[in-house]
Amino acid sequence: QSQLVESGGGLVQPGGSLSLSCEASGFTLDYYAIGWFRQAPGKEREAVSCISSEGLYTTSAHSVKGRYTISRDNAKNTVYLQIHGLKPDDTAIYYCAAGTSSARYYCSDNQAQYDYWGQGTQVTVSA
Repeated sequence: QSQLVESGGGLVQPGGSLSLSCEASGFTLDYYAIGWFRQAPGKEREAVSCISSEGLYTTSAHSVKGRYTISRDNAKNTVYLQIHGLKPDDTAIYYCAAGTSSARYYCSDNQAQYDYWGQGTQVTVSA
């Protein structure tokens, strides 16, 4: 069974840091672009960061640029999202998703381009 499993969420004080992981099982991530998305209470799910299949290209939403860093280790079949300078507005369920892609220097922020989704991990930023 092909699945993605996120981990690393939790309760963090403003200004704190977290490291989220997204591990795939049942398939290899080598040929997939990976996106991280989040959904805050009462809001639609939005893209935050993505990384191309070989890790040669990354991009992040303007609201998180400079604070979020996406990376991948294909040997471990895992993608990471490092978050620094957490704000209360970052509170959300964070999802990773995998989309088939042969592009070396591109990844999409369009949710429809992603085939597999994890169950999400809760990130709560509060004093």
